[in-house]
Amino acid sequence: MAKFLNTSATNYFLEELIKATRERLIIISPFLKFNDRIRELLQDKDRMKIDVRIVYGKSELAPHEINWLRSLPFVRTSFCQNLHAKCYLNERSAIITSMNLYDFSQVNNNEMGVFVDREQEPDLYRETYEEAQRLIRVSEEVRLAAEKVDPPKDEVRESTAESADEKDFDKLTTSRLAKALGMRTGELGDKLLSAGLVERDGEHLKLTAKGKAAGGEFRVSGKFGPYFLWPADVRLG
Repeated sequence: MAKFLNTSATNYFLEELIKATRERLIIISPFLKFNDRIRELLQDKDRMKIDVRIVYGKSELAPHEINWLRSLPFVRTSFCQNLHAKCYLNERSAIITSMNLYDFSQVNNNEMGVFVDREQEPDLYRETYEEAQRLIRVSEEVRLAAEKVDPPKDEVRESTAESADEKDFDKLTTSRLAKALGMRTGELGDKLLSAGLVERDGEHLKLTAKGKAAGGEFRVSGKFGPYFLWPADVRLG
């Protein structure tokens, strides 16, 4: 029968699930930020030429994550808009959980989940697998592009790619606004927080009423994920 998992058990069974994969691994997690242990396990699966599908949905991948994933030819990444599900499965078992594959969640949050063994719970496993396949089908496979990597402390979880919205030159993404102001993206992110234009909502940022009044916009690209747009003359103080 299915096994209940607390936070530490979820981390343990997730690592064991990845290690035990011999045919195909599916990772579904809105937020992605890989710790060293998960990186080692995924690199090992790539060396074994095992098909790995990763579906994410709440934020564009950080540049250093993009460059690392691009080095793994057997790992394919897809963006699924409005994704909130967290599920990890291989050909033998599945974990349905509240935990993102995000190092902050794995260390700091109180999580719970359920471990499903295919032999013991064939119907539950089948339904989980079929839903995972549906999410893969409706998600858009992302061809990860090389990006210049800044130190992780300077990252903000939003799209830094040039968007079609910028073609009118009315507004800029956070990264482009930072460049125009002669500062780093992380520094500008801190100023936006201090000015009350954005606020933290769990593991990501959201636009405040003050931010909207200042001309800020929240957008979602099917290719790159969520990002903010700002007027070039937005007031930070």
